[in-house]
Amino acid sequence: MSSHSAVHSTIVIERHLRASPARAFRAWADPASKQKWFACHDDWVSLAYSLDFRPGGKERNHVADSEGLLHAYDAHYLDVIENARIIYAYEMKLGEKRISASLATVTFEEGPAGTKMVFTEQVVFLDGYADEGLRLQGTEIALDHFQAFVERETSQVH
Repeated sequence: MSSHSAVHSTIVIERHLRASPARAFRAWADPASKQKWFACHDDWVSLAYSLDFRPGGKERNHVADSEGLLHAYDAHYLDVIENARIIYAYEMKLGEKRISASLATVTFEEGPAGTKMVFTEQVVFLDGYADEGLRLQGTEIALDHFQAFVERETSQVH
């Protein structure tokens, strides 16, 4: 007999970016750009990556950690408003075991010095998976990479 559980959590991360909303949005929408900043562990190996960024589109990011364990991220885009909002649902698996399902919303709002971006994730951890803050930590690392990416790109002289 297996034990089934669902533990809910909400993550909200706000960033103030020295970049326009259009630049920040493009970093999420462009497959080559997103693949550069999306990883939260530099030593993990990419196994598969694809991004079809549109309502109804899908994203896949499968990586192997330093011990060879598969970390599978599969997303489905629900709503995309250019330069303003992205809403997507995704699941995470470790190996073949689904550990979570999430609904994420990213908003971009123009401010005096660039963009206010708010990332909100409503996540349910499944069947006894003990996250212990790892999702928040990994998301913060990825958004650190995102912020550095968009700010580095806008500071370059062309």
